[in-house]
Amino acid sequence: MLRSRRSVMQRLGARAAAAWAVLACGLPAWAAPPAPALPPAPPAVVAAPYKLRVVGGLAGINQYTRQEEPFWSKELKRLSGGRFDAEIVPFDRAGVPGSEMLRLLQLGVVPFGTTLMSSFTAQYPEYTAPDLAGLNPDIATLKTTLAAFRPYLEKSLRDQHGVEALAIYVYPAQVVFCKRPLRGLADLAGRRTRVSSSTQADFVGALGGVPVLTSFAQIVPSLTEGNTECAITGTMSGNTLGLATLTSHVHALPVTWGLAVFGANRAAWDSLPPELRTLLRRELPRLEAAIWQESERETAEGMACNRGDASCTSGRKGKMVTVPVSAEDERRRQEILASTVLPRWVQRCGVRCAQAWNQTIGPVRGLPVGSAK
Repeated sequence: MLRSRRSVMQRLGARAAAAWAVLACGLPAWAAPPAPALPPAPPAVVAAPYKLRVVGGLAGINQYTRQEEPFWSKELKRLSGGRFDAEIVPFDRAGVPGSEMLRLLQLGVVPFGTTLMSSFTAQYPEYTAPDLAGLNPDIATLKTTLAAFRPYLEKSLRDQHGVEALAIYVYPAQVVFCKRPLRGLADLAGRRTRVSSSTQADFVGALGGVPVLTSFAQIVPSLTEGNTECAITGTMSGNTLGLATLTSHVHALPVTWGLAVFGANRAAWDSLPPELRTLLRRELPRLEAAIWQESERETAEGMACNRGDASCTSGRKGKMVTVPVSAEDERRRQEILASTVLPRWVQRCGVRCAQAWNQTIGPVRGLPVGSAK
């Protein structure tokens, strides 16, 4: 690990030195006797741009291909007039385990990287508070929830891990796809449903369903082989996988969304040229806003493509039935969140989760929790 850290930091810490050639000046020929011939002046050395190496979000997702990758590979150089540049690689193609990203940022092995907040579940479950299953039925509510929690998250990452949180990204809504007709959330009872997190499992279990923890890559094989008959995944990523033809019904309720933190090792951040830090502090909030807009747009377009609407331009047009969120569905969402998802999350996490919640999201959402026993 130390050897890996040293080699990575050596590559990332190399900076091309700028040098200016000193040009020789002489008097005009008619003003003085000819001088002895001098050797030609050395050519001017053009300063190479200061280059960052960044680990980004998930490959193939529009948030990466349309926003993150162009910002680092093109926009940074343009915005800085060529003084700063960056290379970016998605974390799932960089050989970096998602669950290890926070640790690698802390060590400085990855100086600048994006980590899914769901990957904190095992070691730091308090950081998953803003995206518990059933907590945010729309993106406006998610923004309110995150705004309440963000100061706590940023301070904790800085003080406990030496990581400077520079942006928080969001992925499109995670909804329920099913192979058989679905009239509402209650119809998940008895159905084996793909989930990707413990809070999704709590939500499905509270509905009487059978949660099956399955990787994204195994969603289609699992549905095809009959191991599951429903799956929770993104509206557009599900469409990309082919669920618009493999399943028949999709429920409109966002069960979760998917948040990610773009952060920097604090020492690496502090060592940047001041003008680069200033530029990033100005531009990264704009990148964050663009990614949120992209996610909101893609959530809607994913649903449109699954239905086969004419407005679908970037996905496969299916013929799925969209199940709207009924009053009963909304009642069940609120009930399950308060009676199952929140208590079990606190039980798994302990006192620190209860304290973090009651200091941040709880008062804003009117959902206090008791201390873990």
